[in-house]
Amino acid sequence: MTASIGIGSATVGHDSPCYIIGEIGLNHNGDLAIAKKLIDVAAFAGCDAVKFQKRDPELCVPMDQRSVERDTPWGRMTYFEYRYKVEFGEEEFAEIDRYCKEKGIDWFASCWDVNSVDFIDRFEPVCYKLASASITDDELVKKTAATGRPIIMSSGMSEMAEVEHCYGLLTPGQRMLLHAVSTYPAQPSEINLSLIPKLREQFDCPIGYSGHEVGLQVSVAAVAMGACCVERHITLDRTMWGSDQAASVEPQGLIKLVRDIRVIEEAQGDGVKRVYEREVPIRKKLRRV
Repeated sequence: MTASIGIGSATVGHDSPCYIIGEIGLNHNGDLAIAKKLIDVAAFAGCDAVKFQKRDPELCVPMDQRSVERDTPWGRMTYFEYRYKVEFGEEEFAEIDRYCKEKGIDWFASCWDVNSVDFIDRFEPVCYKLASASITDDELVKKTAATGRPIIMSSGMSEMAEVEHCYGLLTPGQRMLLHAVSTYPAQPSEINLSLIPKLREQFDCPIGYSGHEVGLQVSVAAVAMGACCVERHITLDRTMWGSDQAASVEPQGLIKLVRDIRVIEEAQGDGVKRVYEREVPIRKKLRRV
């Protein structure tokens, strides 16, 4: 399939440059200064967008987990207290919106509940992300679709029937699908990049890749196998506190990833066999017959 969608000022599809997303997620650990440093990193590396996550703890934290205590960078606290500690509010997202515009990079979020969709939509994001964990939540999917904005859906931890069902709830021309495996970090034996060309045949929308592996090779290979979008978690330091840090890409790695994706895109060409101008003198010199 060759369908494309518009995200901000970019056209995202298989005849366009790969749309590269640096997922900040919750790797900012509730610190706006860290979030802004990660935006700097993504913009400098050449990413097209950064992505955050937004939850309403009142809706997302199960009752039986609220009083469970855990160790955090702020000391020992309940899981409910921790969830509020890492969530950005209106003031922080307003500054993120302003700062991303200053840096010339798109931003958006994955919303994990309907209240969060209403909250994020006030900032008019360029699109939304449906996390792998959310694609079976019909209420959330429909709420997100009702914004009319482009929607990127991830397919990790999902049977094909679940992917097809979520896809069917979205409007044609609104949707993009990312191949993903929801293990952190993902092992190469689990990733199954061969699914990318099959998804391109089955779904009439752009197909991309959301990676949770360690290293860069698999994400670059995903582009060679047809992914028109790549999303990777990013961090300032993989040893920082947080469940996503170990499967994230540090600044130098992100710079290399964007560079290598652009090289792969250029090297893919158009599939037409030809003799290049720079080959002509070599051909004259070496051909005997």
